[in-house]
Amino acid sequence: MSQAHDDATAPTQPTQFSEMAVPRGQHSDLQPAGRETIASKGAGSQTHKHKQNIDYVLRSGLAGGLAGCAAKTVVGPLDRVKILFQASSPQFAKYTGSWFGVVTAMKDINRQDGMRGLFRGHSATLLRIFPYAAIKFIAYEQVRAILISSPAQETTVRRLLSGSIAGVTSVFFTYPLEVIRVRLAFETRKDFRSSLSSICRQIYYEKPHDPSAFPTQSTNFPNAVVSAPKTGIVNFYRGFSPTLVGMVPYAGVSFLTHDTAKDWLRDPLLAPYTVKDFSDRDPNTPMILKAWAQLLAGGLAGLVSQTASYPLEVIRRRMQVGGAVGDGHRLGIAETATRIYKETGFRGFWVGLTIGYIKVVPMVAVSFFTYERMKWVLGV
Repeated sequence: MSQAHDDATAPTQPTQFSEMAVPRGQHSDLQPAGRETIASKGAGSQTHKHKQNIDYVLRSGLAGGLAGCAAKTVVGPLDRVKILFQASSPQFAKYTGSWFGVVTAMKDINRQDGMRGLFRGHSATLLRIFPYAAIKFIAYEQVRAILISSPAQETTVRRLLSGSIAGVTSVFFTYPLEVIRVRLAFETRKDFRSSLSSICRQIYYEKPHDPSAFPTQSTNFPNAVVSAPKTGIVNFYRGFSPTLVGMVPYAGVSFLTHDTAKDWLRDPLLAPYTVKDFSDRDPNTPMILKAWAQLLAGGLAGLVSQTASYPLEVIRRRMQVGGAVGDGHRLGIAETATRIYKETGFRGFWVGLTIGYIKVVPMVAVSFFTYERMKWVLGV
């Protein structure tokens, strides 16, 4: 695998241009006067320390947060329709399974509620996505710096693991905001619109209505079903288990694909066409891909990662809206998967995948593009 990896997403690889055409074992033999040059070992060590600096962490976190907000805003309307499809909203079930269903559903929402309807829940989305994206990118760079401290450690497994750990870390701290966002987006009633605070109260006080869901409950305490352990803050973590399981392939594959695609695009044969200011660039500085090439790398990352993790995403959405539909029974991963299969068969795990592709490809592309450009603007 090529070792090229620009500074935007490779915290331990500040000068990669030289690494593209030279085997790992020959790095120490490269001379500064050569066509493919690298910084000294001392510079690499200083860069590693620099990335542990609080100023770098804060700036890269700001870049990541803004990147997440930009990406989510671009696909806001598609995101809402996708949630309605995945969670089997009765009003929009008729639109699923059709290439034109997405457009028709969006027209329906716009006709009923206007543009505000297409962005319903978007404020909660931005509230969640900024810290989520910031933590994700910070964690990726810091974890990557630990797992890949030298070119010899630049492997597919380590890249995948770095992305997975970053994704799990970010979702752990921001998951309650994701549940709130989904519940806001899931509402389709025209006569009543829940506010952010009312949604939070509703989720917090939701109680399961099916006593059989808790077989360990004592018959001597009929009110035990509404006891504190069954309600409260735990309700904000509906669907958390499949989220963690799904984040491993999603975040891991996303970062892995993105980094690998950038390696390919910076190959010496393609670099003159894909690298910004290729003919005039300083060989000692990291290569920056042209806008279209960077968007292509991010788009491929979105495509592959969405395919790898989509069934778990459907399960997660169904678990998140469990308190808003049915009998309020809090379902586990296996029980949710079983219900989906009985209702719609194997195809049920891929409901809304078309929207997923349409949404995730540009979203991830914009996210990576904005992140790397914002890092350049912020001087990190």
